[in-house]
Amino acid sequence: MAQEAHREHWGSRIGFILAAAGSAVGLGNIWRFPYVTGQNGGAAFVLVYLAIIFVLGFSVMLAEMAIGRKAQLNAVGSFEKLRGGAWPIVGWMGVVAGFMILSFYAVIGGWTIKYFIWSFGGLMTEAAAGKAGDVFGGFVTNTPQVILYQAIFMLMTIWVVYKGIGEGIEKYCKILMPALFIILLILIVRSVTLEGAGKGLEFYLKPDFSKITGSSIAAALGQAFFSLSLGMGCMITYGSYVDKQTGLPGSAIQVCVIDTAVAILAGLAIFPAVFAFGVDAGAGPGLTFVTLPSVFAKMAGGTIWSALFFLLLFIAALTSAISLLEVVAAYFIDKGWSRPKAAWIMGFLIFALGIPSAMSLTGAPKIAGKDFLDAMDFISSNVLLPLGGVFIALFVGWIWTADARKEVTNEGTLSFGIMELWIWVCRVIAPAAILYIFITGLKW
Repeated sequence: MAQEAHREHWGSRIGFILAAAGSAVGLGNIWRFPYVTGQNGGAAFVLVYLAIIFVLGFSVMLAEMAIGRKAQLNAVGSFEKLRGGAWPIVGWMGVVAGFMILSFYAVIGGWTIKYFIWSFGGLMTEAAAGKAGDVFGGFVTNTPQVILYQAIFMLMTIWVVYKGIGEGIEKYCKILMPALFIILLILIVRSVTLEGAGKGLEFYLKPDFSKITGSSIAAALGQAFFSLSLGMGCMITYGSYVDKQTGLPGSAIQVCVIDTAVAILAGLAIFPAVFAFGVDAGAGPGLTFVTLPSVFAKMAGGTIWSALFFLLLFIAALTSAISLLEVVAAYFIDKGWSRPKAAWIMGFLIFALGIPSAMSLTGAPKIAGKDFLDAMDFISSNVLLPLGGVFIALFVGWIWTADARKEVTNEGTLSFGIMELWIWVCRVIAPAAILYIFITGLKW
């Protein structure tokens, strides 16, 4: 009980929601969602994605928040306290996944810093000359420079976690999340006022259900699950800092709404511009660091638009990175470490693990034929996260059900009209859907 008595808590409900939304809002919303949408038919895919978010995503998120708040502990400690046995392994999967994901996420976060700075340098000139691909290739194979920006990004992440819940994570998310929306809205206004933007808006907003296939539904399932930071213990950890008066179902819905709004708005910022300049909307990951600089270079004031876009990417990456480090640090803090010790030691070890990912862009090192960065991504995203999500849903749906009912209704003081539906989604629908993501994703 000593841990609970001294446990930090969010200073306000809005602070918790913005921090949780910041955890969910990441690079996946801004660079992955638009190109996956582009590859899977536009507006019809978006509708499928929304349905999955508010059935599957909401249910697993609420399950995680309930587990964390009841236990008032980290992801591993929560399962130890609530049930014991082999269940803490589920928490461990989340901690290990957080460790691995942040190691390569920081590398990509570093790219966003470099491109933000570069927007004021020669990036627009090179992109205008058709050399955006050469610029990107030259940068990512310059290992010392990639590691430098990776280190800068990790230092920022460590600093926020080191400062704690109220003075660190909550304080900075209250600044970063509104800033993210302001930048998005500015970019949208510029994008939709471009000549020829109408084609992009039609592609993005007018559904063509003939384009919905089994593979596009699978893509929507995967995007929804990973977009919300589910299965890695982030929402268990953040939920453990929530007071007993806060309504969890309402909070989970609000986080889903904010996360989805960012993804949808990112599409509104990107598709009109991409169509206005005749670029392939399904260009894949290269859409961000190769295609978009070329688009910005053709705009009046391209430097400003490029800088704003990469600042937006940086903010999204940072808020997610903070939650990933917090998942790892929280375990050691609950074991008696001081917060500064946990933040700095774990942050440094994660940075060290990320160095091979930074180097892998030169072609080495490899794991069973995969680049190190891709291997870390595969193990964490395709194995640990889906399995974590399956077991979290099953835990609430079958094992911890009576206590889960009490927790989400604040011991019966709040009404939750879809309680039975939520329980059955956790029991059957969520595990089946996530297992489908897991099985289809097991292609090394």
